[in-house]
Amino acid sequence: MLRERGLRTLGRQDMKRFLDRLDSRWRERQSNGGDRSSGFYLGPHTDQPFPLNPQFRSQPVLSEPAREWIWRRVVQKGEALKIVSADMGVDIRRVAAVVRLKEVEKRWLQNGKKLATPYSEAIMSMLPQTQYFIPNNKDPQTAPHEPHEPINEIHTHGHTLQQLFWPVAESRAFTREDAASAFSPIMLTPERRSPHTELIDAEKAVISNEMSRAEAMDMWRQRAEKNQADLNRRMEEKLKTDRACVTSVHTDRFEFRFKDFDSENVGKLGRKRDAIGHKYGVPNYDRKRGAVKIPTSVP
Repeated sequence: MLRERGLRTLGRQDMKRFLDRLDSRWRERQSNGGDRSSGFYLGPHTDQPFPLNPQFRSQPVLSEPAREWIWRRVVQKGEALKIVSADMGVDIRRVAAVVRLKEVEKRWLQNGKKLATPYSEAIMSMLPQTQYFIPNNKDPQTAPHEPHEPINEIHTHGHTLQQLFWPVAESRAFTREDAASAFSPIMLTPERRSPHTELIDAEKAVISNEMSRAEAMDMWRQRAEKNQADLNRRMEEKLKTDRACVTSVHTDRFEFRFKDFDSENVGKLGRKRDAIGHKYGVPNYDRKRGAVKIPTSVP
């Protein structure tokens, strides 16, 4: 049968059998509802898209129902970003990005624009996905699940990249606050730089037996909601202030915006970052004669 198809070499015959077997597996998987929790790759591993490159591992992505559920919790229910991030195990920056992209998608649908849904479904079917139990109105509680990614990661601060010799007495308790102040007097500790400081404080209260876990979680939710409300209020006030400083002139095609600036407000050395003309380039003083080029302070 294979010779009648023109597959006269053994290599081509093996390749045809492999593709037929792969196609049958794919059709069987689609007929069973399509398991979206793992990618459909050639090798035995569910996170290795390239069979000959075991060093490259595919990271799972959020499924479409999970992204829709994040948008509903933030926009429709008004939950704080930190609460959604901690409950679903998704980084707070990814939660904000999902909400923004979902808003763009909803706006496109309202304007009658078509979405590349078949392309999106084809790409998502080839990638491992993180699935969530989406509760309905009768069952509002979310079931326990595996986190999508770490939510407490912070970037490596530039001050910590330097080698530092800091003598400390053996009898002294050297804490994280002391380590941060050794690198820089204005540097914060990792738990203060974390996006989930309220959750860290709640876990500390549970460990020190100051309150039960239920009480700590209630305190965490209240503090997260309060901080989110304060942040929204500050952003609205800043937006109103910025709009009050700008004069808009509408035309048929454009909107011209005028804002008053002080040309004399250039800073102590005349190189202020938000001064007029700074974005067009500031001359470098490295080769200027008579300028002090050595550090004048110790970091």
